[in-house]
Amino acid sequence: MPRRIKDDERLRRFEAVTDAALSRLDVSDLLDELLDRVRDLLDVDTAAILLLDEHAQQLVATAAKGLEDEVRAGFRVAVGTGFAGRVAALRRPVRLADVTPADVVNPILVQKGIRSLLGVPMMVGTDLVGVLHVGTLNPRRFGADDVRLLELVADRAGAAGRIRADKLDQTAALAVQRSLLPARLPEVPGVELAARYVPGHASGIGGDWYDVFTLPSGWLGIVIGDVSGHGLASAVVMGRVRSALRAYALICDGPAEALALLNRKVHHFEAGSLTTALYAMISPDRDRILVSSAGHPRPVLAHPDGPARLAAVPVDPPLGIGRPATPRRSSVLEFPPGALLLCYTDGLVERRDQVIDTGLRRLVGLVRADNAETVCTTVMTTVGAEPPGDDVAVLAVRRHA
Repeated sequence: MPRRIKDDERLRRFEAVTDAALSRLDVSDLLDELLDRVRDLLDVDTAAILLLDEHAQQLVATAAKGLEDEVRAGFRVAVGTGFAGRVAALRRPVRLADVTPADVVNPILVQKGIRSLLGVPMMVGTDLVGVLHVGTLNPRRFGADDVRLLELVADRAGAAGRIRADKLDQTAALAVQRSLLPARLPEVPGVELAARYVPGHASGIGGDWYDVFTLPSGWLGIVIGDVSGHGLASAVVMGRVRSALRAYALICDGPAEALALLNRKVHHFEAGSLTTALYAMISPDRDRILVSSAGHPRPVLAHPDGPARLAAVPVDPPLGIGRPATPRRSSVLEFPPGALLLCYTDGLVERRDQVIDTGLRRLVGLVRADNAETVCTTVMTTVGAEPPGDDVAVLAVRRHA
């Protein structure tokens, strides 16, 4: 082929996968269009994209042309297993001129009669996003130009795959958090309540949470907690911890006992996650509070006749740290008429450029035995005015004067 014709063909191929019009498609349509074009440009019979499930370390069939059954069947393959898994593990192109059943684990490839395969990893920076592979029904030796073109398509598809994964994670995480954070705080006799939640991450989701519930005994449960990390994984752990604490609250007489059971649960079922929680129980007559802290910052208590202060509450180890049977302690706080208890997560007072004591002093200086909504607004517009580096949750409880 003359050099001019060859260069023109390369330019046509390049333009076919970098067409600006592709940017206007949503992610699913973009992946389908890329596969249609790569089948035409490389003159192959099949093309497929498998995206990486990072948590399971498996490749999931997401889009395909000529192998649609692979997507409908929800095919998954572990990284390092089979053809696609090998491409993912090596993170470089793999060419098979003569495919044998030993080379693949997907029975659909064998049933289809695929004779030759070319696969390349889909990367975003140094992160593996998935695998793109093409196949032919007749034996073929893929050349260097074929590899370069498929890598170009993989770059485009990898960016789209990352956007898709992030969007799915964010949507799922938001759904989880919205189902768990009270959309509206309950109306409880004897107290007024107010709360705030501000995400500190681009995903808009994290592991901070608060909860308020009335127990059959008439005691009022107040909870605030923080699961380390961001995104869907933290939100899922947060949901499990929140539900478990509600269950333990029904069978325990005090907050320390409930947190002790929760600690065992986190050790066994959520190993590796770092979780802090503060559980307070306000008596039926609202005159006292039982409080236990599992690694969580001490709440601020403000009486009508004096300055606010950090409550005298011992801080036990976080959940999942140390021994599962670590003893837990409770403290009793007086809660006279008009008093206010402010609970918060560490994102409110921690800053990278200062020690946490500075943030705590600022917070204590702002809290007053005032309307709960007013206190939350004051705290968030002053202490929380800077963009948070972490999620922030705040929960205020004031006893009616």
